Amino acid sequence: MGSLLETVVVPVASEADAETTMRAVLPRVREAGGRVVTVHVVEKAGGAIDKASVEQREQFAEDVFAVAADACADAGVDCETDLRFDEDVADGIFAAARDHGASAVAFTPRESSRWLDLLTGDHARDLVKGADLPVIVFPAEDADE
Repeated sequence: MGSLLETVVVPVASEADAETTMRAVLPRVREAGGRVVTVHVVEKAGGAIDKASVEQREQFAEDVFAVAADACADAGVDCETDLRFDEDVADGIFAAARDHGASAVAFTPRESSRWLDLLTGDHARDLVKGADLPVIVFPAEDADE
């Protein structure tokens, strides 16, 4: 069995989230000799009209990925990006993890973070128990942000 941090899928929701998450995740992944796949999931409206165009969503994701890629380059960690459109953010993240053969999904909880809301809600146990790979929650390096 490989290292838990061999191929880590890291969901990133915004540029600020990418900065904070990369700061927490990259030193550990670098030490383990692993690589990162950053994933940004655009939640599809499920039939409703989206507030932003696909082009706007793609540009936003590109900006988020640029922050993550720069951090990975600075840390000397290989990085891929994956933009997903899904009706459920968690499903999109785990689909990306399966597609990339990830060893784990890693993130940092942040105030008003969807992930924090998801993991502290009633569905947290089901999500973690139902996950087909480990989920790692790293503490944010700069909790004041």
